[in-house]
Amino acid sequence: MKQKKLKLILNQIFQKYNLSKDHSKIISNYLIKAELLGAPSHGLARLKMYCDRIKKKLIKARPKIKIRKISNSISHVDADNSIGFIAADIGIKQAIKNAKKTGIGLVAIKRSGHYGLSSFYAEQAVKNNLLVFCFTNAPAALAPYGAKKSLFGTNPICFGVPTGKAPFIFDASTSMINRGKIRRASKLGMKIPYGVALDKFGNITTDANKALKGTQLPIATFKGSGLAWMVDILSGVITGSSHSGKIKDPFDDFSGPQNMGHLFITINPKIFIGKNFLKEMKINISRIKKLPKAKGFTSILYPGERKNKTYRKNLNKDISIPSKILKELNELNAC
Repeated sequence: MKQKKLKLILNQIFQKYNLSKDHSKIISNYLIKAELLGAPSHGLARLKMYCDRIKKKLIKARPKIKIRKISNSISHVDADNSIGFIAADIGIKQAIKNAKKTGIGLVAIKRSGHYGLSSFYAEQAVKNNLLVFCFTNAPAALAPYGAKKSLFGTNPICFGVPTGKAPFIFDASTSMINRGKIRRASKLGMKIPYGVALDKFGNITTDANKALKGTQLPIATFKGSGLAWMVDILSGVITGSSHSGKIKDPFDDFSGPQNMGHLFITINPKIFIGKNFLKEMKINISRIKKLPKAKGFTSILYPGERKNKTYRKNLNKDISIPSKILKELNELNAC
């Protein structure tokens, strides 16, 4: 489908669900960008879920988002159960504003929901020549190391920094694969990779439906579990949001709002070494790229480089939409 047509349809759908034109535009742009980045697990596959939660008033179509100033560097955002895209977009813009004033911005967000890819927000900070950390917790999907029941979310860790070229953005879940890939595989009747999830009996499974009823495996066993726990504290405990397994699954639990938390930290990288920062970053990347290549590799890419190439390659292309998701799109637009 042509991007222009898809954007129009998405805007129409969200406005039918009583979102403002500005909010509809922001969400539509992010969903399309996920597709262009080669991350369809965070794109159109989630559209129906967002609409279902708006319809049931678990996501507020017209939230009254409040920003509380704690200091010139620190702000606390009450997202009022808005869709996560809007809460996070407001939050990262505030973090950027704070960092430009003082050299560092710290923004905590509570009462939010799923906000798509963390890289959406990291990229905004990097484009403003800032270094950035983004944290968000998520519904239970990982069993803590030593436990046999899921409690932590896939809790991604995201870091971004300017390079003078394509932004360096490391955005990775603390699970072997993100939850969205399993959700999308379930929706489309696809298999998931071997060794990323267990069924409810504790057996490795490639069946997406069985994986959703079981638990996902963390990266690096104890280390991955520890990182997921860290993110749960950073984005859940200290923001005043749900944590330790209490975030509601957006697809399966309609008993109330998700109450997810996000934490953004933005830093002016020039505060210590001034104008030398970009020069040193270029030296850093150049040294690593010049290393002898391992067998099967023709280049060494830094985080974010491949996705940036994918995005640029797809920027003017039509978006391929699986028939099942296209049906959902058409049905939502017809309502």
